[in-house]
Amino acid sequence: MGGNTSYLADSDAWRVLVLAAWRLCRRLAAAMCLSCVAIAAHGATQSAGQGAPPTAPVPVATARAERRQVPVYANGLGTVQAWRTVTAKAQVNGYLDRIAFREGQDVHAGDLLAMIDPRPYAALLAQADAKRAADMATLANDQLNFQRDSALARDSYATRQQADNDQALVRETQATIQGDAAAIAQAQLNLDFCRITAPIDGVVGYRLVDVGNLIEASAQTPIVTIQQIQPIAVVFTLPEQQFSAVQQAQGQQRQGAGTLPVLAYTADAKTQLDQGTLVTPNNSIDTTTGTISLKAIFANPQRRLWPGQYVQARLQIGVQQDSVTVPVQAIQHGPDGLYVFLVGADGKVAQRPVAIGYQTDSLAVVTQGLNGGETIVTDGQSRLQSGTLVTQSAKPPAKS
Repeated sequence: MGGNTSYLADSDAWRVLVLAAWRLCRRLAAAMCLSCVAIAAHGATQSAGQGAPPTAPVPVATARAERRQVPVYANGLGTVQAWRTVTAKAQVNGYLDRIAFREGQDVHAGDLLAMIDPRPYAALLAQADAKRAADMATLANDQLNFQRDSALARDSYATRQQADNDQALVRETQATIQGDAAAIAQAQLNLDFCRITAPIDGVVGYRLVDVGNLIEASAQTPIVTIQQIQPIAVVFTLPEQQFSAVQQAQGQQRQGAGTLPVLAYTADAKTQLDQGTLVTPNNSIDTTTGTISLKAIFANPQRRLWPGQYVQARLQIGVQQDSVTVPVQAIQHGPDGLYVFLVGADGKVAQRPVAIGYQTDSLAVVTQGLNGGETIVTDGQSRLQSGTLVTQSAKPPAKS
């Protein structure tokens, strides 16, 4: 019984100690909360007294919306073609005796390209000359006989039939001499054909036949090909939907507005090669591709255009007067449409919705939203929103 009394006394003492420890922990936690609240309040008061740190302005590149005349172009992929192409072939048979050009050489009309052995044709010409000389002698004799027999016939010493026969022989011999003249001309022409000359100004290509080969007039392989590259042509295609605009521009051209300019660029559309004029569109639309083919001519003074080269052709079909223009990189795409960032007098930006009409690789025509003269952001827009303070830099900042 005494043992149980001692055990109960120990349990009550343990409960008292636990209760006291729990009350002490509650007091400590409450004191710590009060301290944190006081520290936070002190910090807020101190921050309110000093003010928030200023936000650094965002560097951007800017440009002005300008009013200007904007040429309107229709763009198409084209191929450079020689203005004229000639294949130099032999017109007579014979051995190729001489090549008078270098591959890639510039030649002019009349320059000697090649020579076929002329000796057989020179012999034929001499033979034709000799035959004509013999027939001329026969004609002289026939004419004397005709004169003599005609005189005798008048005095009845010869028949009239004899005189008529003499006259017929004279006319026959004269016809033979005319044939001789034609044979001489043909022989002379064949002899001239032994000299193969350039019919146009241009650039010769690779030599296709070597000296010593037997050349035949019926052969399909030419000796060389000549291409005229000054001037030169560009043939390009446009969608048939743009053909009406081309026709309208041509109508204005016929009324005195001048020729339609065509610009030739490299295939990547980065470098302008030359400027020319439109010659004509093709006489039909390609129904398989829905495109119309057009030809332009270029002076090509620096020979930057070469046959077979792919180019981007830009045909000017009009001019938009007094248009508000901005650089293409200023146009931003948002969920509600297109917009630009305007820089205000206070250095802060604001979004301005815009509508775009005609656009090139570098320029956009703004049809709604700008009047011209506004300062707009052209680079650095990814860090902006309405109200952002910006600083304008001469050099565009790196894109983030």
